Amino acid sequence: MSITPFQALACPLDGAPLYCQGTSWRCAAGHSFDIAAQGYTHLLPVQKKRSLDPGDSKEMVAARRRFLNAGNYQPIAAAVSRAVLADLPAAASCLDAGCGEGYYMRQLAAATTADGQSLAMLGLDISKWAVLSAAKQDKRPNWVVGSNANLPVLPGTLDRLLCMFGFPVYGEFARVLKAGGRLLQVDAGPDHLRELREIIYPVLKPERPADQQTPAGFTSLDSESVRFPLDLSGQEQIADLLAMTPHLYRASAEGRARAAALTALSVTVDVRLTCFVRNAAD
Repeated sequence: MSITPFQALACPLDGAPLYCQGTSWRCAAGHSFDIAAQGYTHLLPVQKKRSLDPGDSKEMVAARRRFLNAGNYQPIAAAVSRAVLADLPAAASCLDAGCGEGYYMRQLAAATTADGQSLAMLGLDISKWAVLSAAKQDKRPNWVVGSNANLPVLPGTLDRLLCMFGFPVYGEFARVLKAGGRLLQVDAGPDHLRELREIIYPVLKPERPADQQTPAGFTSLDSESVRFPLDLSGQEQIADLLAMTPHLYRASAEGRARAAALTALSVTVDVRLTCFVRNAAD
């Protein structure tokens, strides 16, 4: 399988098709978006930002890159790649909505070995630091700074869409997927990182029962649990895990200090992978 350029970008200002012209993307109305020297494009208009520097910080991105590149979540990546490639059309396109530093897209690219198929890949994140890191590590996918609330993608053009521990915006996901296209969503399960949470929080909140409702415009296809033990050694790995989760900011100073004092930690990785199929338009 060959990785091909993603050609279905839409102008974030008026929704018109974007065309690559030299070192920029342009629409018919003349809106222009430069391709950075590192290979990514900023498609998040300033008026759509909720803060000056939204999304994960440079430090959080670096922690996630170290942790994921060490292979700690490889079983999750393998399950996602299998789900993406199942029944994939010969010429297909895939968006990772909230791609972070691009780990799951790189793993998907490495798993695409079938001959006679092509896959256009787009990674999008609201954090410019995440997209910059992704672009530096792999030039094959297209990388853009953007928002799930206003995806810079033409309607009905995607065969697959990933939402990895992210913020799903189902109306937008339905808009950009083809009929029959699939949304692959990964969410934390009830025991995910329980051992770490027991250390940093005085009391764990009762787990809410899983209530994965099928979003409007979709049909639920199937789901699977990916669960495995993970042994971490050294303060840096433990610190990186904490830094790439929301728990870093939710925990008290005392809880963070208890985690920082650890030199080894065994945790349970427990996530749910759910697949939804985009319904045909009414």
